[in-house]
Amino acid sequence: MSTVPGWPVELRHGPVTLRPWRLTDRRAWDEVRRRNAGWTGPWDSTRPPESIEPPLTFAGMVRQFNKRARQGSMLPFAVDYLPPEQRRPALAGQLTISGITYGSASWAQAGYWVDQRWAGRGIIPTALALAADYCFFTLRLHRLEVAIRPENVRSLRVVEKLGFRHEGFRPRYMHVAGDWRDHEMFALHADEVGPGLLARLENLP
Repeated sequence: MSTVPGWPVELRHGPVTLRPWRLTDRRAWDEVRRRNAGWTGPWDSTRPPESIEPPLTFAGMVRQFNKRARQGSMLPFAVDYLPPEQRRPALAGQLTISGITYGSASWAQAGYWVDQRWAGRGIIPTALALAADYCFFTLRLHRLEVAIRPENVRSLRVVEKLGFRHEGFRPRYMHVAGDWRDHEMFALHADEVGPGLLARLENLP
């Protein structure tokens, strides 16, 4: 099985850093998730009642993430942000590249969320641009997808800002917030990104 080059991977631009999850993140994870329950809850993926997978603890999630990353099927990033008023970075969110497939498909899918405390600072657009450039230029993937619920206006703004192409509507596409939910699908191909999404983001007016 293919392995992700150089995993663990850390990507950084300005105050935003993408890094692997650590077991020592548990306290910060618990605090951020508890404080953001109302902010992220409507958009959080959930497992359907018929799922045969057991629920994961935080430690189990980290171990599973890093195992899949070493196998080459996932890039599970914690998103750190260093505010100008602080000396140490804060855990600001999550960005996951999942379903990495090579061969004739050569694609993956991105998902993300940000702590409401830091929303509006360009953290997730930067994080997605960093991860997408890594997928296209290092992993040499052909396609990156993002599936977003039609009601999630903030997430829609992220892909619009980065120039993802809208491909259509997928009914009952993913189990989110306790039910199968409709999603809009956005994608980019490697031959559409030019010098990269980070460069595109920096050149926005």
